[in-house]
Amino acid sequence: MNDSEFDVIKKYFSIPSSRKDVVKSVGDDCAVVTVPTGKRLLVTTDTLISGVHFPIDTSPEDIAYKSLMVNLSDLAAMGATPAWLTLAITLPRIDDSWLATFSRQFSTVVSDYKLSLIGGDTTKGPLSITIQLMGLCDEDKILYRHNAKPGDKIFVTGDLGDAAIGLKSIIENTTDEKLLFCQEKLNRPEARVSFAKELTRYSSCAIDLSDGLAADLGHVLAASRCGASINLDKIPLSSAAQYYFKHYHKSVIDWSMVLAQGDDYELCFTAASANETALKILAEEHQLKLRCIGAITESKELEFVSADGELVNFTGTGFRHF
Repeated sequence: MNDSEFDVIKKYFSIPSSRKDVVKSVGDDCAVVTVPTGKRLLVTTDTLISGVHFPIDTSPEDIAYKSLMVNLSDLAAMGATPAWLTLAITLPRIDDSWLATFSRQFSTVVSDYKLSLIGGDTTKGPLSITIQLMGLCDEDKILYRHNAKPGDKIFVTGDLGDAAIGLKSIIENTTDEKLLFCQEKLNRPEARVSFAKELTRYSSCAIDLSDGLAADLGHVLAASRCGASINLDKIPLSSAAQYYFKHYHKSVIDWSMVLAQGDDYELCFTAASANETALKILAEEHQLKLRCIGAITESKELEFVSADGELVNFTGTGFRHF
């Protein structure tokens, strides 16, 4: 096999695009795109490393899917419409079977979200995937972390904790078929892009839950200089998560697992109470679970309150690289 990195790019990552806002994609030192008047360009980058962000035996389909979704989730958290991306992939060797499978799933997601792959890099080394994703948003509708206000209600989409349970079940080689749902949530998170684009009508503050609610909501509070009170009995749990805690945790919910381990890629956002009914209708239109879990407060503290009114402390605050 004498393929070069240029052969790999040509063979596996020459993905057609119909976007008219791409002036120049590959072939020059830089890509060139057009940003419409009144729009802002939003840019995000994430790196996924084998054995760190996904188990080493994760399928190439799941790696391709997740590598795109974690970036799409960042754009969703700011209300942006995805447009262009670059891909930097590091491979231990050229494995045609692996690359063909990865490329097929990667191309499907790129097509589904009407993205254009406009550049990147291919190198040799331990498996890692770095994606830079760019999107557009009206300049007055961007969802910033610093826009939370005391009195706002706090909402989350979907369920929390499934990915953490899925990872634990994989690490422990659990064969319980009822936990496959959690493993699927770990490997195949769903970025809330379409919902987020309409969310900008009712909210001006959001974040995606990549490192866990405790850490990510903490970023919002730090930026907005306020606090929050979260009701643990309002935290949404899937039936698979409830099954796990019942059968593997003596019916005791491990809130640190649910709120501090991350990989949920759901949206957490704030909104005025007057918008709650409209938000519920919007979520129903998108067939999306939505739950109000608490409120923004004037204090600088993030408090978690149990069903009986007791404050609950956590030993962990979210995923950390170091």
